[in-house]
Amino acid sequence: MNKPNHILVIRLSALGDVAMTVPVLLAFTKTYPDVQLTVLSKPFFKPLFDDLSNVGFLPADVKGKHKGFWGLLKLAKEAKNQHITHVADLHNVIRSKIIDASLLFQGITLLGINKGRKEKKAVTRLQNKQLKPLKSTHQRYIDVFKKLGYPFEFTPQDVLSRKPLPLKLTHAFEPQKKLIGIAPFAAHKSKMYPLHLMKEVVKKLAGTQHYHLLLFGGGENEIKILSQWENEFKEVRNIAGKLTFKEELDLISNLDLMLSMDSGNGHLAAMYGVPVITLWGVTHPYLGFTPFNQPKENQLLPDLKKYPLLPTSVYGNKFPEGYENVMETISPTTVVERVFLIV
Repeated sequence: MNKPNHILVIRLSALGDVAMTVPVLLAFTKTYPDVQLTVLSKPFFKPLFDDLSNVGFLPADVKGKHKGFWGLLKLAKEAKNQHITHVADLHNVIRSKIIDASLLFQGITLLGINKGRKEKKAVTRLQNKQLKPLKSTHQRYIDVFKKLGYPFEFTPQDVLSRKPLPLKLTHAFEPQKKLIGIAPFAAHKSKMYPLHLMKEVVKKLAGTQHYHLLLFGGGENEIKILSQWENEFKEVRNIAGKLTFKEELDLISNLDLMLSMDSGNGHLAAMYGVPVITLWGVTHPYLGFTPFNQPKENQLLPDLKKYPLLPTSVYGNKFPEGYENVMETISPTTVVERVFLIV
C-alpha cells in the first residue's frame, strides 16, 4: 500500500466524539507534518480544528445541500476534488458509508473505525456482564491511521494552547480567583446529575468566594435555569447563549477546571489540557469515552453496590426500571471535595 499524502478524516457528530479527534489529529500532525489532513464534519464544528496545522476542513451541510443520498454523493465529489488519496472514517455510520462507497468506487483506499460494539455490549448487558476497561475512543481513532500505514502515539502534551479571553470577558474576572466551568446538562436525563444536587454543589463552591463559576449549556430551558442560578449566587456567571462557539472555546481554554457530565463540554476542556471532573450515570468510563488524559480519580461514579447492573448503556439512553436516579448516590460533598483537591 502506498502511504497516503492527503487523508480525508470523517467524523460528523456528536460534539464530544468530534472533540475527541483533536488530540489525535494534533499528535498525527506532529509525527507526520508532511501529510495533509482534511476533516469532514458539520460546519458548526470547524472552530475545533482552526489551530491545527496542516488540517483543512470540509463542511458537511447534511440538512442543506448535502442532505440525503444524492447530497452525500455531491459531498464525496467535493472531497475527491480536493485530491484525497485515502479516507479515515472515524464515524462508520450510514451517512459516512455512502461517502466511503462513492470514494472507494473511484479507487480511493479507505478504512473505518472498529467501534467495538460486541465488547461494549458485553459491558452494558444486564446478564453475564463483563465489567472491564475497553480500548479508549482515542485509541480506536489512532488504530485507523495505523492501518493506513501511519502508526503514532499521543502524549499528555498533545493538547491545544490556551487562547486569549474573548474581548467581552477580558476584564470580567478577578485574577486571584480560579475559573471553574460547570456543564450540568446531558443529552439523556439518566446521565445528568440531578439539578437540585448540582445547585448544592454550586452553592458550596460559590460560598468559598475563591472561584468564578461559569455555567455552560444551551437551549431556552437550560438558559433559564442557569440564569436563575446566576441571579442567586454572586460568584456565578451564566455563559449559555452569550458567546459564539469560537468564543466559548477560547474561554474554556482558560479554565482551571471543568465539572461536566459524560458529555461534550468535558471533551472540549480536555482538548486544552484543562482538568475535568466527570460525573457518570448509567454510562461508565470503561466504555472508552473518558475525556483525554484525565485520571481515574476524576471519574465520579454512582454507588455500584446499590446499582450492580451499571453501566446499562453506551450513550445513556437505556436503563432498567429503578435506575433512573442512580446519580443521586453521588453526594455533593464528594463532588466539592474533589474540586478542592484540584483547584
